[in-house]
Amino acid sequence: MASDANKDELIEAQKQVIGILFEVVKRLQANNDLDEEYFQIVTIENKTNDDKKRIKEILDERKENSMIVGKLLASLET
Repeated sequence: MASDANKDELIEAQKQVIGILFEVVKRLQANNDLDEEYFQIVTIENKTNDDKKRIKEILDERKENSMIVGKLLASLET
């Protein structure tokens, strides 16, 4: 019986790790997509206020994604 409980705990832990890694990959991919958009806007010579606003939004979103990735990876260490 204890063996079944250990197997169940192991399976649950594996599911949690997979979920965390999936979220990490999703956030990193989102940052890659944001990078692409950022570089497209940055290369525009005459940026509009909307362009400047979007650049700030992109930088904020990238920062948030990076912070979340850091927290998720740290949670794997425990």
